Amino acid sequence: MGQIYYKTSDEIELIKINCMLVSKTLAYIGSLLRPGVTGAYVDTKAEEFIRDHDGALPGFKNLYGFPNTLCISVNEGVVHGIPSDYEFQDTDIVSIDCGVYHNEFFGDAAFTFAFPKVSDETMDLLYTTNQSLYLGISQAKSGNRIGDISYAIQQHCERVNGYGIVRELVGHGLGRNLHEAPEVPNFGTRGRGPKMLPGLVIAIEPMVNMGKRNVKQSSDGWTIVTKDGKPSAHFEHTIAVTEGEPIILSDHSIVEEALKNNDEMRDFSIKN
Repeated sequence: MGQIYYKTSDEIELIKINCMLVSKTLAYIGSLLRPGVTGAYVDTKAEEFIRDHDGALPGFKNLYGFPNTLCISVNEGVVHGIPSDYEFQDTDIVSIDCGVYHNEFFGDAAFTFAFPKVSDETMDLLYTTNQSLYLGISQAKSGNRIGDISYAIQQHCERVNGYGIVRELVGHGLGRNLHEAPEVPNFGTRGRGPKMLPGLVIAIEPMVNMGKRNVKQSSDGWTIVTKDGKPSAHFEHTIAVTEGEPIILSDHSIVEEALKNNDEMRDFSIKN
């Protein structure tokens, strides 16, 4: 991916503003979701919501030719799903990835939503994937290497819980471009990869399959799905490396709060 661009504190603040708008958009979507709603509907509402904020633009729309504001991936969908007229069912999980572009910088975050009759087995996949995100973030410290993040995520999801870590898709640096160096895999070896230094901004995003790690591209040319048809979960934060603890620039707590207030969706919090 080329050169790593370290950000100033002012640039990190701009990225944080964008990531918070992404988080507010995901929370807004969480308030709208219910069985029978379509991806096309929430995509339209998300675009309206983003554009209502001081000149902000949907970060994904028309980027690389992607046609929509949100990536909406249902059940066996891993990432990059195109919003459609499919009506969500009460047994579905739905990964929603959102980006914002404003003041020359991007923001990026994702959350997997669960409808009311999702099985406990699938909820365990969501909890484990979400836990792994924070385990990965805990390793994003100055002097550590990208492989420390990768190892923490893989260890928790694959070796401890027996899930499949997707290899073909990874996290990434973020700034004036949505995808910058370095790549941030969800699998790897401690002590390997680029060294992290203050000012590094990266999106960490575990993509974890209930079954095997293998994926394929759907006929629409975008949606990535599991080869075995089993569910996949996806959670993402954008973070900044500092001299001390990493700073999480996005916020899932407001998404979880929206779900607590939506009686037609599964309440979600990190499982201890």
